[in-house]
Amino acid sequence: MKINSAEFVISNSDVAKCPKEFLPEYAFIGRSNVGKSSLINMITGHKSLAKTSGKPGKTQLINHFKINGNWFLVDLPGYGYARVSKKTKSVFQQFITDYFEKRQQLVCGFVLIDIRHEPQKIDLEFMEWLGESEIPFCIIFTKADKIGKTKIASHVAEYRKQMLLNHWEEMPQHFITSSENGFGKDELLAYIDGLNQDIFKNESQF
Repeated sequence: MKINSAEFVISNSDVAKCPKEFLPEYAFIGRSNVGKSSLINMITGHKSLAKTSGKPGKTQLINHFKINGNWFLVDLPGYGYARVSKKTKSVFQQFITDYFEKRQQLVCGFVLIDIRHEPQKIDLEFMEWLGESEIPFCIIFTKADKIGKTKIASHVAEYRKQMLLNHWEEMPQHFITSSENGFGKDELLAYIDGLNQDIFKNESQF
């Protein structure tokens, strides 16, 4: 799939105020500073579509971007560390869970994980919640250009091991990406395109 257009539509913290159009949505989420905005800009081909920052917690709202006029990319706030008050952080968590639990248009969530690090408890716990809530999701490993192929393979294997130990039957679909060199872009967009094609063929079921 080639992205010809990507436009910002709305930011809000209330799921009820999300776009009313019944178009497929793909939500991107991860720990603060995982490189989410850079990844979104990379896959859409727009250098400043999502706002990037060296400070964790830059994204603080549900951001909808309409792609090619027929699906939405949703940029969600990072979970975990952010320089915000405890009260604000609790609100973040609530509207994140509200979005995943209530948004009927959601087709798939993409959980971003920094490939440089060993499995982090907060990532495993968030994915466990998604699984228990029966919310479809994939894993996107980011910053693959920062480490060698051997380490990439061993870190992915460790995530697989940890998930299988935590009662998963198998590790979810995953992608290896780099915002620096565009690695993984084609595979990720092809996956989304395949889901969209299935949906548009069976619109009555969506």
